[in-house]
Amino acid sequence: MQGLRLGSAACSAGIVQRQILSNGGQNAVRLGCKNVVFGLPSWDLGLQPTRAVSLLDGGSTGGRVKARATGRVAPAANASNTMELITADEKDELELLEPDFYRIGYVRHVRAYGIEFREGPDGIGVYSAKDLPYLEKPRVILEVPMEIMVTCRKDLPWMFFPDIVPMGHPIFEIINSTDPEKDWDVRMACLLLLALDTPDNFWQLYGDYLPSVDDSSSLLLASEEELLELQDSELAQRIRDLQQRAETTWEKHWPADSILKLKRLSREPGRFRWALATAMSRSFTMPMNVGTIVQDANMLIPYADMFNHSVQPTCSYRFRKKDRMLEVIINAGQEIKQGDEMTFNYLEQGTNTTFMERYGFSTAANPWDTLRFSGNSKIHLDSFLSAFQIAGMKDEYYYNETASEEVDPFIDGTIVAAARTLPTWEEKDLPYIPSTEIRSACELQHECQQLLDDFPTTLEDDTRLLNEQADVRSPRWKAAIKYRIDRKSFIKKIIQALDVYMERILY
Repeated sequence: MQGLRLGSAACSAGIVQRQILSNGGQNAVRLGCKNVVFGLPSWDLGLQPTRAVSLLDGGSTGGRVKARATGRVAPAANASNTMELITADEKDELELLEPDFYRIGYVRHVRAYGIEFREGPDGIGVYSAKDLPYLEKPRVILEVPMEIMVTCRKDLPWMFFPDIVPMGHPIFEIINSTDPEKDWDVRMACLLLLALDTPDNFWQLYGDYLPSVDDSSSLLLASEEELLELQDSELAQRIRDLQQRAETTWEKHWPADSILKLKRLSREPGRFRWALATAMSRSFTMPMNVGTIVQDANMLIPYADMFNHSVQPTCSYRFRKKDRMLEVIINAGQEIKQGDEMTFNYLEQGTNTTFMERYGFSTAANPWDTLRFSGNSKIHLDSFLSAFQIAGMKDEYYYNETASEEVDPFIDGTIVAAARTLPTWEEKDLPYIPSTEIRSACELQHECQQLLDDFPTTLEDDTRLLNEQADVRSPRWKAAIKYRIDRKSFIKKIIQALDVYMERILY
């Protein structure tokens, strides 16, 4: 990464319109205030002078929500050459869209098939450009070459692909001083700052797509007032610790007498904190191949970081070693409609607290959310699962829709989360006693109600506050209010689920 991967992706108004201009026998691509000039080599890059390309057809751009970002590079002039990458049965369904939008003057280009990038309810996201019938096999929708990524090996010795760190540059001393187990985000933040400062680096252009401090929902950039809006003292304290860590790291490695080529990367602590927040919310972690070596790496991947989060994702990604490309694919077994959002699952088994800490967003009906109970009351696990047609092992619970004639609209991810988080007992040889189950369920309801009463505001108060002030508040304030709304909704839904459970075990 709902997300703003998160993380959010923000485009300035100047980037939305790209013009390709004639300039003394060379071609210049203008993005916002930046002008990138490159000569035409012996092959045809397919640039068309005087043609203007719009990111969206009359649309606007804005801050992203979940956690990752934006961008793109281009295909060749002859679309048929690009189509050779697609299987014959896909040609009519997945077309290369707006090729000039992805070109920023690099030999290897980002390619996108059958998707569009536009504003959605959670900020900029990726959407299907056309209907796709039931997919019997995965289909590629985005290819990103390794040359435009920012990557760092997870373990010692540090290796960068591509190697953007010049010999003797002081940024390597900072990277080399980090804890290999804990400080992956510091390493990625340093590399991001270096890439943004390196002449002719792709990220000098792509940086315009990254969220600014004002556009980001990352809590690492939150004020004390915004942290208090979480109404979660433990999460707020963890964020304060992360903010202090960022401040300490900057003071240690960017002293007042630091040399200019290091100092200009981050002249004040806010710049480093922004880079750290961007790295935390937009990074991928995966194995990648460089030659015969398989490396586990942290990676900043342009364009792929625009995909928002979902607990039921439509897409996944993998590293294609034969040509060192990131490949984003639509998962098999789905029917995609035009306008459907393409999503990733940012973290397997991630709770809303984890998503808020790293990405700055939470999700409603998260099947992995948790609630801590302090009492001794327990309900019978198998009875609860049976009451709501929940099947599978604990780490794979799902609603078995085929077990009943009609789909129960009450059952969602929250009920699955309740099955995982409610205190339960399980003795397959012992039947439950209805009166004991009802007493235990009532005690659990009472504990849930006590948790709701401990909040200084009600769910209705929070909903009204968000509706009234969302347009004039920061993304972090909105994320904090949304987080506490999701927490209270989760608790309230558990109370309702226990009511339904008591009815179903009696009748």
